Amino acid sequence: MEKTILITGASSGIGKATALHFQEQGWNVIATMRSPEKETELNKLENVQLEKLDVLDLASIEQAIKNGISKFGEIDALLNNAGYGAYGPLESFPRENIVRQFNTNVIGLMDVTKAITPHFRENKSGTIVNISSIGGQMTFALGSLYHGTKFAVEGISESLHYEMKEIGVKVKIVEPGFIATDFGGRSFDFQAGDIEEYKPLIDALMKQWQNPDNTVSQPSLVTEIINDNVTEGTKHLRYRAGNDANFLLDSRKKMSDSEFFEMISNQMEK
Repeated sequence: MEKTILITGASSGIGKATALHFQEQGWNVIATMRSPEKETELNKLENVQLEKLDVLDLASIEQAIKNGISKFGEIDALLNNAGYGAYGPLESFPRENIVRQFNTNVIGLMDVTKAITPHFRENKSGTIVNISSIGGQMTFALGSLYHGTKFAVEGISESLHYEMKEIGVKVKIVEPGFIATDFGGRSFDFQAGDIEEYKPLIDALMKQWQNPDNTVSQPSLVTEIINDNVTEGTKHLRYRAGNDANFLLDSRKKMSDSEFFEMISNQMEK
């Protein structure tokens, strides 16, 4: 029997690469996005169903899941990929942007997970893969909003893995490093503000982002790790993606707070 995966944020980047990969592997794919009418590639593939899903719209979440089950019979895996990053000094952000960041990356993920859980419980099986980040265990300057949400995803996922085990469902976390996606474009909300004291820090961070080194990985790397998450039988919870993820997260564990902060600061000053 063919298996089915539902993917949020499938219009670009990791989500789209994963949709293409699983379709090539013979899976049914429910590729969800806010504007499916704009998709010009996935809509041409067999066993791919496009669905409108906005993680901020509970009705669209429930309808997409309902339509996917109606089309393919059941859903075997969920990839919570939809999200975006807000960066900048905290006091530069309007409150609505702060709320949107947490609603999208945290509440939206929980709403999708909650909506599909009864289906998984009824089937006594399923896999949930949550896209976190190296930013779920360490931070960079000006990322209090983004990192706050990813730290939350880590805690939510770790706790969920206990209760989901009781109904036959596996929970996995993927922690990518720097990935060559459009994160810096439509998935990015940067608020520089006009407060002079933050300008040196903003300039240093922007300089670093505009001159990426060879540690940037392709979305296909994350897709392969997601595939392993869904298809393998291990009990591992966390999976890293990228050499930079391994280096930074290993360093974070080995170093004291002050040592790690100094290392990151030194990198920004280069």
